[in-house]
Amino acid sequence: MVRHTFKLTLAAMLVTAAVTAGIAFAGTSKQHGLPTVTLMVGGIDKQIYLPYQLAQGLGFYKKFGVDVQLSTEQEGGVGAEDALASGSVDMAGAWYVHAIDFQQHSKDIIDVVQLSGAPGERIMCATGSNIHSPSDFAGKSLGVTDLGSGTDDLTLYLAARAGLSSSQFNRLGVGAGSTFVAALQQNRIQCGMTTQPTVNAIEKQGIGYSAIDLASVAGVKKYLGGPLPTASILAYRSWVNSNKATVQKVVDALVATMHWINTHTAAQIAAKMPPEFVSNQLSSRSDYVTALAKDKNQFLSNGLMPRGGPAKVYDLEKKAGKIIGPVNVNNTYTNAFAIKANVLLGYTAKSGYTKKK
Repeated sequence: MVRHTFKLTLAAMLVTAAVTAGIAFAGTSKQHGLPTVTLMVGGIDKQIYLPYQLAQGLGFYKKFGVDVQLSTEQEGGVGAEDALASGSVDMAGAWYVHAIDFQQHSKDIIDVVQLSGAPGERIMCATGSNIHSPSDFAGKSLGVTDLGSGTDDLTLYLAARAGLSSSQFNRLGVGAGSTFVAALQQNRIQCGMTTQPTVNAIEKQGIGYSAIDLASVAGVKKYLGGPLPTASILAYRSWVNSNKATVQKVVDALVATMHWINTHTAAQIAAKMPPEFVSNQLSSRSDYVTALAKDKNQFLSNGLMPRGGPAKVYDLEKKAGKIIGPVNVNNTYTNAFAIKANVLLGYTAKSGYTKKK
């Protein structure tokens, strides 16, 4: 899930006005006696979103005192960010960019912890296409998740930085996974933007190669000019303010998870994930581990918003034509909870919240 056009389905909108306004309070789990939080993730089995499930697998939510009920958006269903906007869930595991989009639509939704500093995406090109940079997009058909999605905006932004306008190439919505692979095989697209495990499946089958890396900090620095904050936790500011202790517990668990990712191997991480996430029709367990080892440094170790990140996302949105009103990016996120979480875990500002005392 990297869609971020602001749209609510009728089903998502049929909720009470109080919840839609973001003023509901977190419940209490009868089974565990812990505060309960509902959290929908935009594709929980994707590697770019693994921290949410990994925190569950490590037992960190319960360890830090909260019962997080995870769910995932389904293909063709209500997106995680839309479910949050409607009040159907307390929190969304989604890209930071939604906070900017929501502010333009008078939805005061903020990012309370930042999990990645790179999109985890790659431009995969068909074998023999001889495409190696955004300047090579001219005259080609490029696959995106769907038109108006985050992959679409990223593709437009890459092209714009290379001096190309949207009229100089074609964009086609091809989804992800098997539909993306088929589009590349059938030459409906010459290149497309996608994530693991689709990336690894394409390489393993010899269908294509990674032409542009947006899955690492080095890659986004090269192609985007700096870090691009993506995976995060979003919630209504009013809900956050009414449930600060509970929000802190969720952030504590996720920051602990980010440090755990930073100090463990891809194989150790995979061992804590559900078996069906790491071994399926697109990827074997070995493939999953190999892919994760390659792209693991997209994850931030301390949960803090990267310096300059919000401005970079705003710039991307502006070039993609998505900024339609005033936005104060400083009001779209907070580091307060992540800083407290790092202190709780024994990390200090002096070392950038990355090393133990």
